[in-house]
Amino acid sequence: MIKVQGVTKRYGSMTAVRDISFEVAAGEIVGFLGPNGAGKTTTMRILTGFLPPTEGTAEVAGHSVLDEPIEVKRNIGYLPEIPPVYPEMEVDSYLEFVARLKGIPNARIASAIDAVLEKTSIAHVRGKLIGKLSKGYRQRVGLAQALIHNPKVLILDEPTAGLDPAQIREVRELVKSLAGDHTIILSSHILSEVSDTCGRVIIISEGAIVATDSPANLIARLQAGGGAIELEIDGPAEDVETRLASVEGVLSVSRGPDVAARATWVAHTGDTPDMRKRLAQAVVESGWGLYGLKQTGMSLEDIFLKLTAAEKIGAVEPEPVEAAATEDGAQ
Repeated sequence: MIKVQGVTKRYGSMTAVRDISFEVAAGEIVGFLGPNGAGKTTTMRILTGFLPPTEGTAEVAGHSVLDEPIEVKRNIGYLPEIPPVYPEMEVDSYLEFVARLKGIPNARIASAIDAVLEKTSIAHVRGKLIGKLSKGYRQRVGLAQALIHNPKVLILDEPTAGLDPAQIREVRELVKSLAGDHTIILSSHILSEVSDTCGRVIIISEGAIVATDSPANLIARLQAGGGAIELEIDGPAEDVETRLASVEGVLSVSRGPDVAARATWVAHTGDTPDMRKRLAQAVVESGWGLYGLKQTGMSLEDIFLKLTAAEKIGAVEPEPVEAAATEDGAQ
């Protein structure tokens, strides 16, 4: 449904996106994850035809963004980070205006508006001024305008930016409900958003793609060397640290936050088999209280930090990590 091959975007001497390639299958929700300035928005704008690539090709629903830009736009619904709504218009009137811009036949406009109001759960505010709506509802109106022509592809750039936690949850659930009917690329720098919403994640750093896989597979793939056991112990700090570090198989020990006046410790064990029994025995034999013990692994945040840090020093491994030296990226 979406195919990007060797796309580069330069602004004078600055390279915002460098030689990126990826594909998105029909019905997929893919998260485009990266820090601010990584090149996410530039990529979204290239896919929507807003910006031309300096090099490379991009196709949406079988149409080239360079050679068939109108066909690409017919197949895309786009929600930029700031929704393109008019606060002085009522929801109904605004969606009718958008429907006409998008070439929906007059006979189908009313039913298209009804359908998209229902899908985004804003039918009860259809007669209200957009400027009087909460930010969460304005975001839904923005999503409604992206959906009104029933596009094959949805491109959502930071769709929950500036929303409160309840509104974020609502928008995420709405996006997930659209999977299957639409192919979705969701750009975000929020790790939990990508993990909760997307079946696959593409991580971009400084204009280059450094990894692409499901969140679970990324964690499993990079778990080696990242295993750890977290312990909550009531005992003298120096002695606890020394004793844990002396246990065979422990690579290093770090201290976490205190819990109810007791310290937590993280014993980093790399890819050593489960060492909980050995560590628990060391604590009990030392006469200290053991209040918590659990195996921990790398979170998506750990993966993200590891990969983007590796990209900066040119240390990312191939397959399926794709690395390239980059200049500073910009969106």
